[in-house]
Amino acid sequence: MDFVKGLQSAIDYIENHLTEELDYKEIAKQSTCSMFYFQKIFSALCDMSIGDYIRKRRLTLAGRELNVNKAKVIDVALKYGYESPEAFARAFAKFHGITPSEAKLDGSKLKSFTRLSVQITMKGGNAMDYKIVEKQAFKVLEKVETHRVVNEENLNTIPDFWARSHQDGTVAKLLSLTNDNSYIFGICYANYPHNANEFEYGIGAKCDDDCIAPDGFRINEIPARTWLVFEVVGAMPNAVQELWRRITSEFFPTSDYEPTYEMDIEAYTAGVMTDPNYKSEIWVPVIKK
Repeated sequence: MDFVKGLQSAIDYIENHLTEELDYKEIAKQSTCSMFYFQKIFSALCDMSIGDYIRKRRLTLAGRELNVNKAKVIDVALKYGYESPEAFARAFAKFHGITPSEAKLDGSKLKSFTRLSVQITMKGGNAMDYKIVEKQAFKVLEKVETHRVVNEENLNTIPDFWARSHQDGTVAKLLSLTNDNSYIFGICYANYPHNANEFEYGIGAKCDDDCIAPDGFRINEIPARTWLVFEVVGAMPNAVQELWRRITSEFFPTSDYEPTYEMDIEAYTAGVMTDPNYKSEIWVPVIKK
């Protein structure tokens, strides 16, 4: 199943279970890829998080029930997963701009967030520089942390990891202990054996076979793979985020390749990362469809 069809299957599953407790692991299972990659693809294609989509759809349906069916506020709150009428009222007012009680009045104005349907629109005129590279296995010296995808926590914890690694000398230490300073890698390891809601993220650099990992670091081997290498030009983090959106929405749906969903690497070069001409790369391991 290609990931566009997989994404639609996951959305259909969400819609069919909006009044139940939704397990993100089960949602991702519908897409046939890991929770980490499902989150990344969903956010890139839909321009929102999974949690935001679920919340907006539930509040849309809740508003309809209050206005049309004149249902009790407490019943609607519990039906759509809120622990108390107060919590529901706060979320409802923030989304609709009126209280649940006001929504029950005839003529009330409510917001509607419609169900998503994934469609890929062909667009032209925008170049995307990439190359296909066969890489032999190589080793990296890296510092690794485990990050959670639940509630999109990783969107905050990974930037924090990078900030700490620059401040505490981790990045400088990696460069001093490794032989290839062409890149500092940010490596997402999508398949975490202990918990489907977590993944490992490493900040590392390529190293020799005789490299020794100091305390707090590890040496890991990146397996031989076929890689799609995309050039990123622009200030971080917006440039790399925008290219991820284009890769998932424009490249993979129309190419002869699909990701292996096991990892991906963002390769950062020396330079000022806020410079509009800053260059970096995204590496994605792929197989032929």
